[in-house]
Amino acid sequence: MPSPTSASIFPRLEPHLPTISKPIQYVGGELNSTVKEWDCAPEGETVRWALMYPDAYEVGLPNQGVAILYEVLNERDWIVAERTYSVWPDLEQVMRTGDEQGPIPQFTIDAHRPVRDFDVLGLSFSTELGYTNMLNALDLAQIPLHAAERTDADPIVLAGGHAAFNPEPIADFIDAAVLGDGEEVVLAISDVIKEWKEEGRPAGEMTSGRDELLRRLAVTGNIYVPKFYDVTYGDPADGAEIVAVTPNRPGIPHRVTKHTLMDLDAWPYPKKPLVPLAETVHERFSVEIFRGCTRGCRFCQAGMITRPVRERSIETIGAMVENGVRASGFDEVGLLSLSSADHTEIADVAKGLADRYEGSSVSLSLPSTRVDAFNISLANEFSRNGRRSGLTFAPEGGSERMRKVINKMVTEEDLIRTVSAAYSHGWRQVKLYFMCGLPTETDEDVLQIADLAKRVIAEGRKVTGQNDIRCTVSIGGFVPKPHTPFQWASQLDVETTDDRLQKLRDLVRADKKYARAIGFRYHDGKPGSVEGLLSRGDRRVGAVIEQVWRDGGRFDGWSEHFSYDRWVESAEKALAGTGVDQAWFTTRERGYDEVLPWDHLDSGLDKDWLWADWEDALAVADGSSDVEVEDCRWTPCYDCGVCPEMGTEIQIGPTGQKLLPLAVI
Repeated sequence: MPSPTSASIFPRLEPHLPTISKPIQYVGGELNSTVKEWDCAPEGETVRWALMYPDAYEVGLPNQGVAILYEVLNERDWIVAERTYSVWPDLEQVMRTGDEQGPIPQFTIDAHRPVRDFDVLGLSFSTELGYTNMLNALDLAQIPLHAAERTDADPIVLAGGHAAFNPEPIADFIDAAVLGDGEEVVLAISDVIKEWKEEGRPAGEMTSGRDELLRRLAVTGNIYVPKFYDVTYGDPADGAEIVAVTPNRPGIPHRVTKHTLMDLDAWPYPKKPLVPLAETVHERFSVEIFRGCTRGCRFCQAGMITRPVRERSIETIGAMVENGVRASGFDEVGLLSLSSADHTEIADVAKGLADRYEGSSVSLSLPSTRVDAFNISLANEFSRNGRRSGLTFAPEGGSERMRKVINKMVTEEDLIRTVSAAYSHGWRQVKLYFMCGLPTETDEDVLQIADLAKRVIAEGRKVTGQNDIRCTVSIGGFVPKPHTPFQWASQLDVETTDDRLQKLRDLVRADKKYARAIGFRYHDGKPGSVEGLLSRGDRRVGAVIEQVWRDGGRFDGWSEHFSYDRWVESAEKALAGTGVDQAWFTTRERGYDEVLPWDHLDSGLDKDWLWADWEDALAVADGSSDVEVEDCRWTPCYDCGVCPEMGTEIQIGPTGQKLLPLAVI
């Protein structure tokens, strides 16, 4: 296994810092960061984690998932956890050029130890576009790209996050993947590693100690180890679909299940928020007020894979906010979840926190709010300290028909009534978020976005008597995701996506009465097409990712670094002779009987229920049905499968409690 000792590479790095951009992001030492002795365990073996969010520091440091695991792990006196992020191309060149000792390896920013020295490199993927950054970090760390080539001297490469619910495109590069909530499972993994190390790193009946450790992780049923599963494909001349995914070792489960944390109050993290040294994308302290969503939006992977809903109590939220503000000095607090205004006690949370911090510099914020969950009293509580930013709503579909197809049951009148209330109470700017390329969508569905935006502006002018009303329309491309009812859907091709968006932009700009009041932001269809390839790809897509990286692909989530042509050319080269191509993974509709790459990974959702919901969407689209899937928090169970399959249950209030006096947790 990795080195019993590890020295800082900072003396080698420091002379180069004046020559690169934003050197502060590589020096570490943030408030609330942790540096521990390499051998910190009071007895027995130390377990060491390098945690990575595969993007730049400014994006990675605010990531809630990594921050929570960093703190949870470091609270144990026998675990070392440090952080690493993707380095910008200028530092990458410096590191590859190196010095008299050779190349400078990928390092942690806490103690600047080489990543290869750790027991585990844990990567959190919220988007598949971070895959090339993972390969770059592995290469810089001098860890073999392919899991099959690693030895006992290399760390276990472990993937988590939402993208881990289909890790097949990166199966050749990772040793293991974790599905679901990480707080408890990282400690369980650490226990397995510690026991194995203290036994002398035995190989048992496996060919190496490394494989024995992976076997011990796999047999728990909660850790997916790709090398222990064989994938067989059909004849390239006959569709080249997956025939089967089967375990190739005794004791390896046929399906791997996600982990669900059922008592959020028992895990009130982060307690000591990291305070960045360099500017980051979010300059705030975030508290997750509940996890999961049962609104049933058919496009939303996050809502599907994080079920069931589990709320934090109002007392815990209040204590976390106060503790976090004291520990960090942040003056903005974000109350986060997939739909924060749906918390059963959100009104009491908002009022209690607004009362507590009235007259102080601390402000409160909610992320994008559902139209049907918004009310003015709630918005006023969150802006009581004088910060009144624009309001964001997400109708998602441009037409009412489209919103019914995706089960986003918000009418045009609902939206107009909501923005009318906002404008009449002093707001001047509203942002509306939509998607382009949804299943069964037509040009007309998208063009109705223009009509909706104009109605919003007209209503704002009417109720205020002012012309300084703004509405920003932001449009993202729809990408079908695993474990959703739309996992079988075809993805709209790039050309049609761009054509629809161009028509919409022209329609908005042509109306001189409203054009200047409507902002229009969108991405072309190209990044979405690549995301679609990676989202629903199988192991054959790994060759595409590697080819892109070898051709210079880095930071694919950044428009200035993303190259669609590079992905297209790499896909043509890497998939030649396989019987599949980029379109096969993206614009092709799947059938019920097809084996999907992630079918052996259990999110708790019943596949037959997902298929029935997909059929309901198509029936709504053609007018033969008007089915609405209700939120099961307030209605009888509609058999999605999660609660019985996972042994879980919905946990919601009201508790009847108000915000308690200040307490530090």
